[in-house]
Amino acid sequence: MTATNTSTSASADTAASLLDRTRTAVQPRLRAGVESLPGSIRRVAMYHFGWEHADGTPAAGQQGGKAIRPALVLAAARALGGGPHTAVRAAAAVELAHNFTLLHDDIVDADATRRSRPTAWTVFGMPDALMAGDAMLALALRLLAEDGHPAAAAASARLAACVIELCAGQQADCAFEGRGPDEVSLEECLAMATAKTGALLGCACALGALYAGAGEEEVAAMDAFGREAGLAFQLIDDLIGIWGDPDRTGKPAGADLAAHKKSLPVVAALRSGTAAGAELAALYGRPALDEDGVRRAADAVERAGGRDWAQAQAADRMARAVHQLSRAVPDLAAAGDLLALAEFVTRRTR
Repeated sequence: MTATNTSTSASADTAASLLDRTRTAVQPRLRAGVESLPGSIRRVAMYHFGWEHADGTPAAGQQGGKAIRPALVLAAARALGGGPHTAVRAAAAVELAHNFTLLHDDIVDADATRRSRPTAWTVFGMPDALMAGDAMLALALRLLAEDGHPAAAAASARLAACVIELCAGQQADCAFEGRGPDEVSLEECLAMATAKTGALLGCACALGALYAGAGEEEVAAMDAFGREAGLAFQLIDDLIGIWGDPDRTGKPAGADLAAHKKSLPVVAALRSGTAAGAELAALYGRPALDEDGVRRAADAVERAGGRDWAQAQAADRMARAVHQLSRAVPDLAAAGDLLALAEFVTRRTR
């Protein structure tokens, strides 16, 4: 094993340990909040998190998600000298807000599978899934409102503003679907991804900074770090959406292509001015893509340079993220947990 591989493996081990510790610290608070919801809404939420089966019986071995966002909250607080235990409510609130978006996204995208199980709306119906998502968001804000920490009010306002921004990002993503293959620019797509994904990772880091008692400049730098890391995360997520292994992702292969999603590598390919880009545009002009069409579209994205571009962009965004982090934490040794998490999300395969 090379030195680079050894370093990457060690970082992955660190991140995995951090995520496990985060789930241990945050899940009791998160689950207590979900269990406080009214009966039918609680049942949908418990299923969505993977804690129960559709019939309400316990689901063994389900962890309720990767816990990346709450881990960022706790790691940011730690990096700035705060006690991570004081930010557990904030971490749970961020995770609730994230899962509000997942419930709604599954409906908007008509996704049938999440975490290798049928999505909540396909099991309980669209109205119940929507209401459960809405209740999760309200619960997130209530957790912060009832927190006695001095930073709770500022954290609540910041999370609310973040949700408005990510809703705008989701709306832009949906609007792209009604535009032609050559009508969405890379700049628009990057702005959409920053709002849809980067905003919440930035908010998670900013909340950790607030709970550590950081000043405005440090909070802003932490937010910027999370946003850049979040954009790298989305770039990798888009690649997984095309080339991911269904056994690892829990979703069908090429689902984004079948849905004609204008993800970042797709838009890069469409804007490449290549013959492969034109081929992809023709495929996206069809009303539907069968399995062969999805395979051909994935091949066209790669030949047009979309895959290489997305990988290079992810690396560039991570470099920018580290620069922003150094503004808040000049001694990056103190931010080892944040760096391990950032590397984890840009090297993941699911």
